[in-house]
Amino acid sequence: KTRFLAGIAILALAGITICQIPFPAIILIAASMGILGRRYCEPRAEALMNNRGNTPQPDAPYAIKQTALIDDNTPTPAHAIFCWRGAIRVLAGGLLAIGLVVAIIVQRWGWHNSFIDMAWFFTKTALLCFGGAYAVLPYVYQAAVGHFHWLSASQMMDGLALGETTPGPLIMIVAFVGFLGGWNKAVTGIDHPLLSALIGTCVACFFTFLPSFLFILLGAPLVESTRNNMRLAAPLRAISAAVVGVIFSLAFFFARQVFVENSRSVNWTAISITLFASVVLLRYKLGTIPLLVGCALLGWLAHAHY
Repeated sequence: KTRFLAGIAILALAGITICQIPFPAIILIAASMGILGRRYCEPRAEALMNNRGNTPQPDAPYAIKQTALIDDNTPTPAHAIFCWRGAIRVLAGGLLAIGLVVAIIVQRWGWHNSFIDMAWFFTKTALLCFGGAYAVLPYVYQAAVGHFHWLSASQMMDGLALGETTPGPLIMIVAFVGFLGGWNKAVTGIDHPLLSALIGTCVACFFTFLPSFLFILLGAPLVESTRNNMRLAAPLRAISAAVVGVIFSLAFFFARQVFVENSRSVNWTAISITLFASVVLLRYKLGTIPLLVGCALLGWLAHAHY
């Protein structure tokens, strides 16, 4: 919405794609830039809209005909007002749940196993999940394939494709990674790979999403206090701008993995399907479900042909 925010997005794209700056560092740098350039984060158009109020014009095609149940003038409910007692209770409950699961894993399989690695890694993933799944997928790919070796690069790309078949790609992908990681590492023994895979799935999902619920329950009472407070909103807007660049870098990441096979041969079939999808999506506004079904059919036909 401003040139300053657009510049942050471009720098984030260059930083993570060319300079290989870690995603956590991108977030911290963007937040710092937002704090330092606070007055450049507020777009004039948005400020004008805020001054006018949010009452729709009578001739607007989307005008609301009835009063909203909860609007900007509705008093904050008592349960949504921040208090230290409630925050401590929520935090204690979350830490107790985490400690209980970790204790069960350690008691049964010890400290050094893939389940503990998954618990720690997916907790970090949850803490860094600014901008949703697309911002952290390269981070998950790098760790799951390159560092922990839970699955291969081709298996990870299959998981990324699987994540696009339903809403909520992050939970699909972390469940996929946890399942294959548990299966391949066989923590419960080589005779019980399925049990290990199912436990890996549960561990990955639990430690990815429990921090999210803690953020919601702890942070929701503070959300309203950040409205129109640029000291708090500016770093968040700068982070959002950086996430735009990070998500754009994901396109290059996907292209590098899909278009080039074995670092040598170019997959012209994948490039053709991508061009087809881009045209029907951008030019003809085809819906997501028909697009996915059509691309899957084209991929199946191409594979059958070969």
